[in-house]
Amino acid sequence: MDKKLKYYDLMEDLRKQIVSGKIKPGEKLPSENELSGTYQVSRQTVRKALQILQNEGYIYAEHGRGTFCSEMARRTGETKNIAVVTTYLSDYIFPRVIQGIDKVLTENGYSILLKNTRNSRNMEAKCLEELLQKGIDGLIIEPSKSQIFCKHINLYQTLDEYRIPYVFIQGSYAQLAEKPHILLDDCLGGYLVTRYLISLGHHHIIGIFKADDTQGQQRHKGYVQALQEAGIAYDPDKVVWFYTEDRKTHPYEQMCHMAKMRCEHFFDSVVSYNDQIALEVIRALEDEGLKVPDDVSVTGYDDSYLASSGKVPLTTVAHPQEKLGEMAAELLLGLLKEGNIPESERQILVKPELVIRESCRSRKKEE
Repeated sequence: MDKKLKYYDLMEDLRKQIVSGKIKPGEKLPSENELSGTYQVSRQTVRKALQILQNEGYIYAEHGRGTFCSEMARRTGETKNIAVVTTYLSDYIFPRVIQGIDKVLTENGYSILLKNTRNSRNMEAKCLEELLQKGIDGLIIEPSKSQIFCKHINLYQTLDEYRIPYVFIQGSYAQLAEKPHILLDDCLGGYLVTRYLISLGHHHIIGIFKADDTQGQQRHKGYVQALQEAGIAYDPDKVVWFYTEDRKTHPYEQMCHMAKMRCEHFFDSVVSYNDQIALEVIRALEDEGLKVPDDVSVTGYDDSYLASSGKVPLTTVAHPQEKLGEMAAELLLGLLKEGNIPESERQILVKPELVIRESCRSRKKEE
């Protein structure tokens, strides 16, 4: 087991150096003896690692000369392949976003390579490494856990070096904020739903937000702005933060707990991170004997199929899913054709709209 880990770790380290550009195309790799000494492993371990890299096309051997990095950086710009990397593929809003991207790219003679990261940083890095090896003309990517510092910026720098344009969609990394992106104005969206609840007479509003992506942080920011504008004190005890890993359990469990404590810590409404979370909120409230919207008003976000298909149609924020995909594809095509596009056209913030349904009711008569 230890030997397997050693040759695998060596192979992974060399591969990362190649993909990142630290080891350049055509450059000679250190000898087996040098690698053996540097990594403190046997020559047999080195050979196994090099064999894997050779089989995958990263390196090639020349008899009597040594081992060299393959010409992976040679790009013709004529593959007609665009990579689309999203956090998920098969559920919620993602199929509509992809549909919009595919429509524009197909009309312009491109094919798309679909990848998903399951919102994992490691998976995102592996996807980028694989795409750099395959050769693509461009990339549209929804970053994984976009609120957290990105440790594989070198892969995006390699895309820049290879002159492969990329567009961020539905989130971006702070280190790459100047790069082309198409984003929904999530701060405004969070503000709109919170302000709407306040206009109905709600003053005790719980907020449930995702901590590891920029959408969650921005929606929380809008929630805070609306409270401050209305003169309602921000109460951190009324805010629930969750992460990708506990999204299926924590919001529900925390909402059940808060419902049990409602007599001591009263609340009359909930701003949810998205429609999926809103449904979990409603389920928790109902499990604790509360009715929506009679006892508690609930809002969602994204205007997904879930918002209109549930037994309590959700007041939510419209997410122009297909249109967002089309805009991202059009921006990427512009970068491919024209290269340098003005910043005002490279970084687009789409204004959201409130969609009012039946999950909220007025409390004004109760004041």
